[in-house]
Amino acid sequence: MHEVVIPKVVYSNPVSADRLRHYSLKRRNQSSAPRTHTFETVMEGLRSHRDPKNIAGMARFGISTKNTYGISVPVLRATAKEIGKNHLLAGKLWASGVHEARILASMIDDPALVTERQMDEWANEFDSWDVCDQCCGNLFDKTEYAYEKALEWSGNDREFVKRAGYALMAYLAVHDTDADDKTLAQFLPIIKKGSDDQRNFVKKSVNWALRQIGKRNLRLNRLAVKTAKEIGELESKSAKWISSDALRELQSETILSRLKND
Repeated sequence: MHEVVIPKVVYSNPVSADRLRHYSLKRRNQSSAPRTHTFETVMEGLRSHRDPKNIAGMARFGISTKNTYGISVPVLRATAKEIGKNHLLAGKLWASGVHEARILASMIDDPALVTERQMDEWANEFDSWDVCDQCCGNLFDKTEYAYEKALEWSGNDREFVKRAGYALMAYLAVHDTDADDKTLAQFLPIIKKGSDDQRNFVKKSVNWALRQIGKRNLRLNRLAVKTAKEIGELESKSAKWISSDALRELQSETILSRLKND
């Protein structure tokens, strides 16, 4: 068995991360010996690259430092590419409770094999915004339950489950290129309803979903702008912030010019 090769990286220097990642990939391409990835070898590789300095940097961005090794997302993506899709291994990595192992699990899991029960179980264990967003953008938005869970979770009282609902809306607006305007527009009333939630990680996800839908095309832009203005009329600090921030981007010359040229 071979240990997964994970290059060290410092958060403050993304260029170094890319160089190390490419070096790692180059080394793997030069090797003719196939690698066998098991839960034990992957976890051993993660543990061997624990970096306390990176953990401190993550804390400054509001990322949970519980069971965290301090390995960057670009390095985890390189590791996921080496491993390939592996549903069973993903389940074991998630069950470990280790921050980076859970993000890696979302990268290597197979959307076609993910069940509704698994999505609910993972969502109920979210304890950090980055794990939430990585799961939604790497995996959940590619499952057959994505739209259903976006609507369901957006009404959940738990902070990170609710964030996951709106994160799914944002990712679907970007990743689901086959979705028609009506399908995405159904989220706008839900976004308005959730705009009065004062919790930081929720209100930012509500804002994110609104902006991503509004950047899809001109028609959705007009509908999103209308929704943003309605949100701005609500007597809520979070709603007024969501409205002003979204309108600033959605009505900008940069966005409107791009949409007109699409």
